[in-house]
Amino acid sequence: MQITPLNKLHKAKITYIKDVTETMFYLKFVPTDKVESVAGQFISILCGDMTLRRPFSIASAQEDELGVLVKKKGKGTEYLSTLRVGEKIDFVGAMGNGYKIEDKKSLLVGAGVGIAPVLYLNEELKKRGIKSLLMAGFQTEKEVPLIFDYDKICTDDGTMGLQGSVLNYVRNSIEEFAPEKIYACGPKVVLENISQISKRYGIPCEVAMEKEMACSIGVCRGCVIRVIKNGIEQNATVCQDGPVFKGEEIAWSKI
Repeated sequence: MQITPLNKLHKAKITYIKDVTETMFYLKFVPTDKVESVAGQFISILCGDMTLRRPFSIASAQEDELGVLVKKKGKGTEYLSTLRVGEKIDFVGAMGNGYKIEDKKSLLVGAGVGIAPVLYLNEELKKRGIKSLLMAGFQTEKEVPLIFDYDKICTDDGTMGLQGSVLNYVRNSIEEFAPEKIYACGPKVVLENISQISKRYGIPCEVAMEKEMACSIGVCRGCVIRVIKNGIEQNATVCQDGPVFKGEEIAWSKI
């Protein structure tokens, strides 16, 4: 088992914090030292005097500034929501592995707060001149962070964009856009279905898994999933072996 030591500890100053929906806020900050990251990786932020840090996918990385999209859920995120511009935070990262960017026409799919890593990825693809289409799925209009740009928005109740689950429109987007690679992040049901759809179309697919994490360094084994490599089913930790995996490698029925 490979364990990443806590040698990526950083301090940072908050430069922006704002509610973007009733349940999510966007937090940006500038670390006191340089942080290397790629789309799909995450950081773990210390929340006041709480023992365990909280992990968040990196949603943006522009020059020296990083950003995370935070869904209010529990005491840790509630603490972060009370912070203000100019205050300091303490975090570890960037951690895990990221999406493997290739010079291929790309379809990006994010659901709920799972849009965070694909937002970052989309910006990186644009910088490299790689054509992409970003689809985002939410339950209702009130959950859509309007400060970001999307190519397609789907809401389950039809209050914004296309009506229904984002999964209902993935096949149409594949037929119309003809992507050479698919990237996704969101709940298990979304990632499993996208992995199956991409396999049917013969399109490589990478998914960033969402999983509860305690230590974020591979010690507690709380984020273990089952994967299949070289025909052998085995354990993998989302925090260390992921969070990005090839869709076809995951033993979805065991999660």
